Amino acid sequence: MLFPLNAYLLAVVASFMTTLLSLPIWRRWCRWAGLVDEPGPRKIHHESIPLAGGLAILTGLLLPTLLAAALLYFQNRAGGMHSPPPALDTGSQVTKVLPLLNSRAGDLLEYGFSRRSINLVAILIGAVGILVVGCLDDKYELRARTKFLGQVLVAVLVAASGVRITLFVHSVVFHYAITILWILTLMNAFNFMDNMNGLCAGLAAIGALYFGLLAASAGQYLVALIAFLTFGALMAFLPFNFPRARAFLGDAGSNVLGYLLAVLAILPHFYTPRHPRHWAVVIPLLVLAIPLFDLAWVVVLRWRKGLPFYQGDTNHLSHRMVRKGFSPTRAVLVIWLTAAVVGGLAFLIAG
Repeated sequence: MLFPLNAYLLAVVASFMTTLLSLPIWRRWCRWAGLVDEPGPRKIHHESIPLAGGLAILTGLLLPTLLAAALLYFQNRAGGMHSPPPALDTGSQVTKVLPLLNSRAGDLLEYGFSRRSINLVAILIGAVGILVVGCLDDKYELRARTKFLGQVLVAVLVAASGVRITLFVHSVVFHYAITILWILTLMNAFNFMDNMNGLCAGLAAIGALYFGLLAASAGQYLVALIAFLTFGALMAFLPFNFPRARAFLGDAGSNVLGYLLAVLAILPHFYTPRHPRHWAVVIPLLVLAIPLFDLAWVVVLRWRKGLPFYQGDTNHLSHRMVRKGFSPTRAVLVIWLTAAVVGGLAFLIAG
């Protein structure tokens, strides 16, 4: 099996197993810490459910990443680093360089880590920061402005690290503004979608898989690995959350997923000098179309009613499907399928 396919499969398996093994530990810790969702009049569960999803998913992302970085560091100290040819940094097709990659996989991965180390460190610190803010919100119900401030600070950190949206506009102020707005939008979109068992995590898994495949097909190895790590962690969590929940994401988990998907939408180079396609900006919008549409729908409805946009209600797509006669499980499955089909259009656009 040749690099990079073996590295991608290893990423999925490593994050899957890490999340699977850590989730029972986090469930027990959440019960001990009182980080649980208690039953209530508007809830369908009849017992307290640990809010362990975000903790387990981020563990599945962080531990394999840190382990891989440590192994590459010690390999570099033992044998020295050999930088890959410049041509490999242009997003060229993987199939043209597979024989070379197979013999220099470690060098290529270390080159990716070193080239984007600041980006990667900022992304991981931001994920931990969002998780902490979310856990505090789950535990103590933070004020909206306090939670919003924490989200903004994390988004600013990511933008300052160089992970920014440009949209072909030559203005650093615009780059910062649109990046922060994008990250905040996705965090709230996935937070809104966390209204039925499995819905938010399933949509995030579909999005992570698509971003991983798109990055892999363009030879963007490190971006693809981050996406596949996220996908593997989510696939381990889903059986604990769907169709019957033994663990919830909570605000911590849903915000972390929105944050990760926002970053995964920014990192890939959909536009390159070799493939100058300005319309490629629609690719991440298609991959994330369902949570974005649902967010826009409920925000407009709440605005028309004179309600704060963050005030919860039952006007989400999933709620409306249930009122139309769908069972919650079937509604979630239909929304997953729709997201997979719409996201698949991204591959047609990407060529």
